[in-house]
Amino acid sequence: MGEIKMNTFHKNTVLTAILVSVLSLSCGTSEKKSEGEKIIEKSIEASGGENYVNAEIDFTFRNRRYKSKRNGDIFRLERIVKDSAGNTTHDVLSNEGLKRFVNSKAATVPDSMVTRISDGVNSVHYFVQVPFVLNSPAANKELLGEGEVEGETYYEVKVTFREEGGGTDFEDEFLYWIHKENFTVDYLAYRFFTNDGGIRFRKALNPRVVEGIRFVDYQNYKAKEFSTPLRDLDSLYEAGKLEFFSDIQTENISVSINKNN
Repeated sequence: MGEIKMNTFHKNTVLTAILVSVLSLSCGTSEKKSEGEKIIEKSIEASGGENYVNAEIDFTFRNRRYKSKRNGDIFRLERIVKDSAGNTTHDVLSNEGLKRFVNSKAATVPDSMVTRISDGVNSVHYFVQVPFVLNSPAANKELLGEGEVEGETYYEVKVTFREEGGGTDFEDEFLYWIHKENFTVDYLAYRFFTNDGGIRFRKALNPRVVEGIRFVDYQNYKAKEFSTPLRDLDSLYEAGKLEFFSDIQTENISVSINKNN
């Protein structure tokens, strides 16, 4: 994903990551975990943990309504848009793929539009559900070291994706600044290659917990040089050398946890 102007990101990975995150949380693994994996797992636990697994999340983003629902390994991601003429377009992504409804009637989606529509739904849900979506076997999680941002100390965890299972944008790379004490993701950065490519740096704002799940908004910045190392972005941000790009706000959040599963 990207901003709003959202450059696409994790076109096919998001659905896989969400499904695998559920399975990883519920089943665990006997394999030896890297330090990066351990830190990501602690971050997921600090931000909601098991509450994600059977959660129904409803929110508004840029005047569009989004809903997600999970029941174990079954999931459903939705986007509901009403235009100026009063028509409602309802896109649904699930284990079965993409479906579109216009004014409650099923609509045919041209093959050329499936990826684009899926991207639009995926990208918004993805960032709302960080760090939960990072627990994917296609993700390589590497602890690069530690750094200080605005007086706080963070683990710097790099996340890349393997080609197999990593989606069409597997070459994109990400860096997460995870607080050393409370394990929250307070900053993140990513380099993407679609739409001429670019680099973004996000600062998490307005953290709040709804039914045990942590949500944040973001200030979104961009770097001028595509070759800029992601690890330099925190310093460039503090020096005022990144260009402000957009505010990203998640509103009207409601969460329901199905505790019967």
